Amino acid sequence: MSEIQRPGALYQQVAAAIREAILSDEFAPGSLLPSESQLMNRYGVSRPTVRNAIAALRAEGLIDVRHGKGSFVRSDGQPVLTLERRITRTPGGTFTMPNGDLWKEAEEPSTYRARTTKATGRLLQLDEEEALFGCDRLLTDPATGTRAMHRTLIPFEVAEIVPGLASDPGAPPAAIYQLLVQGGHTLSWAETVRARMPLPDERSTLQLPDATPILHLTRVTHGADDRALILEELSIGADRAEIAYRITADKQPARRTRT
Repeated sequence: MSEIQRPGALYQQVAAAIREAILSDEFAPGSLLPSESQLMNRYGVSRPTVRNAIAALRAEGLIDVRHGKGSFVRSDGQPVLTLERRITRTPGGTFTMPNGDLWKEAEEPSTYRARTTKATGRLLQLDEEEALFGCDRLLTDPATGTRAMHRTLIPFEVAEIVPGLASDPGAPPAAIYQLLVQGGHTLSWAETVRARMPLPDERSTLQLPDATPILHLTRVTHGADDRALILEELSIGADRAEIAYRITADKQPARRTRT
């Protein structure tokens, strides 16, 4: 038995001792923690103290509690998916993306009308409350069970001038890119990635363990005049995926010479 003799609330002392055991690999990543009774005997404390200590470690993201199975040390392994974020245009004029055949739609896409918020308006170079078409998709990877949430937002003013877009705003992104090109646009893309904690509905939909952040990607498709045409958002658990980019050097603009 390892008696607890440290300053601070008793459950915090127990949590610190378990944390040390996890960081020293005494409790290995992915392993089942000792039962509540075993931890009570090990540290000489009551059941409520052990439960409060487990709750604290769960909030830190060190422990994943699986109902009916027990408490497990969170694995520190590599993400199961690498998402390559590049776009290729085929000789036939269609667009393809790596991992494009990876995802399956878990349910029918939801197409709706919406309005810009402060955040989406900034990305789309629009004021707040501008009219949009929206489409939400829940995607799954059959091989790993990983889930992702994908959203497409299309300003009405863009859909109105691109033939075929207003009639099918729920088309997959690659098909929308093709419609934009057919409508006379030369496309480029800008993408950002940030980590944040999920909202409750995101945590439930993505089936995330406790204290797990998500990777939130925003991709804006621009026209030749740098006008923002559409916005895409992708959310996925940071414990499941890593993001990969191919980086190339920009060509230096040709120097103009006076004659």
